[in-house]
Amino acid sequence: MNRTTTEFAPELSVLQWLNSSNPITLESLRGRPVLIHAFQMLCPGCVAHAIPQTEKAFRLFRDTDLAVIGLHTVFEHHDAMTPGALNAFVHEYQLTFPIGVDQPGKGVAIPETMGRYQMRGTPTTILIDPGGHLMRHDFGRIDDMALGAMIGSVLANGDKTVGTKGSSDFDPKKNGDCDTGACVTP
Repeated sequence: MNRTTTEFAPELSVLQWLNSSNPITLESLRGRPVLIHAFQMLCPGCVAHAIPQTEKAFRLFRDTDLAVIGLHTVFEHHDAMTPGALNAFVHEYQLTFPIGVDQPGKGVAIPETMGRYQMRGTPTTILIDPGGHLMRHDFGRIDDMALGAMIGSVLANGDKTVGTKGSSDFDPKKNGDCDTGACVTP
């Protein structure tokens, strides 16, 4: 489900931050547009497309008001995708954008922030306007040009009407739980 809404974006619930000396909250970013990329380091679509796209957005828009944040939100393979393994992954892939580790869910596989946003899986791209409203919530791969247009629009005027649909060709019946476009929650 790809959405454009005017609801307030729920606050992040983060266990720890990588590439940031201080904790980051959406409240602290109020007045700036925010791009959140939710990923798993073992999601093929995240590794092949979404993580490099996020790094590129972070570098390209570094001198603008846009805040770019990664959210490692693990809903499967919990034993393999620990914060320590993520730290090594971030180092090996030379990722420089801030990355929060989503707080594990209490008694459920779905982490807290993932649940608050009702994410369907990874990658998920979330765009928040400067007023803290959820503008976009897209599951699956997003074309680079479409993401650039969304970011350009929110930087220019906070336009709530621009957007794109995720372009994932994910079919859980055909491909299992993950494919090169996305990984779906159970």
